[in-house]
Amino acid sequence: MLIELRSITSVFEQNGKLLVAARNLNNVIVTVTDECCVSDAETIAERLALPFSSELGSSGLMLRLTAERLELVQGGPDAPGPVYVDFVAGAMGHRRRYGGGRGQLVARAVGVKKDKIPTVIDATAGLGRDAFVLAKLGCRVQMIERSPVVAELLSDGMHRAEQDDEVAVIVARMSLCVADACDYLNSLSVAEQPDVVYVDPMHPERSKAAAVKKEMQLFRALVGGDEDDAALLQAALSVARKRVVVKRPRKSEAIPGPEPSLVYEGKSTRFDVYLIPA
Repeated sequence: MLIELRSITSVFEQNGKLLVAARNLNNVIVTVTDECCVSDAETIAERLALPFSSELGSSGLMLRLTAERLELVQGGPDAPGPVYVDFVAGAMGHRRRYGGGRGQLVARAVGVKKDKIPTVIDATAGLGRDAFVLAKLGCRVQMIERSPVVAELLSDGMHRAEQDDEVAVIVARMSLCVADACDYLNSLSVAEQPDVVYVDPMHPERSKAAAVKKEMQLFRALVGGDEDDAALLQAALSVARKRVVVKRPRKSEAIPGPEPSLVYEGKSTRFDVYLIPA
């Protein structure tokens, strides 16, 4: 079940770390493009403890509400374009129709088969793209996102997807929790343990590579890097029933810890799979 936006407030109030993190987002403001959105934008700003402004002249990060969607944008003349979640159209719409089904690398790494559909915790949800692919294949995916701002974007995209009959069926298999992934995993009871924990930490910055995708530029400006990936791997290994899957750039080193049991390698990405002994 999808966590509605109004429910995220109670999660913040129950977790001091998240509340402090939301209030310490430097240079992030909530803004609008249309007057009809002001009330909703002010509600978002209050929920995240962020300042609201109806002015669009900021050079910093803005969580911008338009008549169509919620966007993360960077002000300034050379800034990348807006980042938002869209499961219906664009790249995700194309992948939904022509992505390759269970033959996709992520599906093989997670262990999706015709007669075996694992339950999954996506410990680093981000924009929810891999979670959506797995949900399309039948998996029930619990997404964990520790950035309240990123969670707002994801929840907005899920709400809009519910308006499309075909996509709504997929999104119904996805749920969202705003939390620190290590804390969340370590708090699970035996009955709550998933078959698979999926981890896609912020990838190492590439000094000689081409320009990083726009969402990664903004994500780095917003949340920085993932310094606790080794701890997250250990937490994942302690609760997964069948396997832990870690997404990495193809040529990067594995996360410090045990050696992967299997590796599924693509052109630019690989999946390190840690099998859990029966």
